[in-house]
Amino acid sequence: MHFFFWSFVRASSIEMKSKATTLTACELDELRELIAERSGIVFDAARERSFTTRVRDYVIERKLQGVAELLRVVHGSSSEYDGMLESLLEQEASFFRYPAVFEALAKKIVPEIQEKKFWDNPRTLRIWSAACSTGEEAYSIAIAVADALPFAEAWRIEILATDISLRALQHAERGVYSARRLEDLTRQQIENYFTKTRHGYVVKPRIRRMVTFTPMNLTRAVHVGRMDCIFCMNVLMYFSEEGRNSILQRFSECLEPGGYFLLGDAEELDDRSLRLESLILAGCQIYRKPATEGAIRHAVVAEGSL
Repeated sequence: MHFFFWSFVRASSIEMKSKATTLTACELDELRELIAERSGIVFDAARERSFTTRVRDYVIERKLQGVAELLRVVHGSSSEYDGMLESLLEQEASFFRYPAVFEALAKKIVPEIQEKKFWDNPRTLRIWSAACSTGEEAYSIAIAVADALPFAEAWRIEILATDISLRALQHAERGVYSARRLEDLTRQQIENYFTKTRHGYVVKPRIRRMVTFTPMNLTRAVHVGRMDCIFCMNVLMYFSEEGRNSILQRFSECLEPGGYFLLGDAEELDDRSLRLESLILAGCQIYRKPATEGAIRHAVVAEGSL
C-alpha cells in the first residue's frame, strides 16, 4: 500500500514539475538557432512537438529553472551542450538494425569488392559509418564483413565510425553491451565476436581493431580518403536541405568508383546531380557510384534476389 501511495505521489510530482516548466517560443527559437549554428542540425516544424517535449524533459532531469538557464549552461560548457544534444536526437541504436541492408552488404557488396580488389597489394576495404551513435552499427558492419569475407585476416579492413556526440563515442569505444542489445545476433556471432563478462558482453579485439571511432560534424568538410561503402542511417533528416545536399555531395566525392551508399529504410535520394545509380536488391534500395565516368543510369535497376 505504501509503495503504490509513494509511486502515485512521485508520478504526480513529476507531472506538476512538467507543467510548471514553461518553455517560451522565444527561448526555444534561441536554442534551435544555437544548435543549427554549432552542429548544422535543424529541428523544423515537423519535429516541433518532440523537440519541445525533449527539451522540457531535459530541463527537468537536470533540475534547471528553464530554457534560459539551460542556454547559460550549454553556452559555458561543451560537454553540457553535447549531453543536451544527445538527449534531443533520436538514437535508436541496435545491432543489425536494418537486416536487408546488412544482407546487401554481406551478399552483394563485400563479394563485389573482394572480386575487384583480390589482386591488390595490400587488399584494403574501407567503410564509413557516418552516424555511428554508441557503436552498434559500426560493430555490425565489422561482424558482417568478417562473416562474409573469406580469409578476412588477409585484408586491411578499415571501418571509420563517426558521430557528433562525444558521450556516444565513449560508449562505443568501451564496446560493452547488455544481452538485450545482442538479441538480433545469432548465437554463433555472439560466441565468435563477444566475450561475456560480469559487466556485459565485450567486443573481441579482432572486431574492435577493425573500427576507428572519431568525433565528426558532418557539415564540416574533413578529409577521410576514398571509401568502398558509406552507411548514413537516419541522420540526413536532421539537416536543412542545403546541409543535406552539401553532405551528400561530399559522400559522393569520397566514394570509390563502384562504391556503395546506404540509407535507412525510410530515406531515399532524388538528387540526380549526385550521379548515383539506384539499385533494388531483394526489396532493399541502395545506391552505387558508377564504376566509370558517364556510366550513370538514372532509372532504378532491379538486381533480383540476393
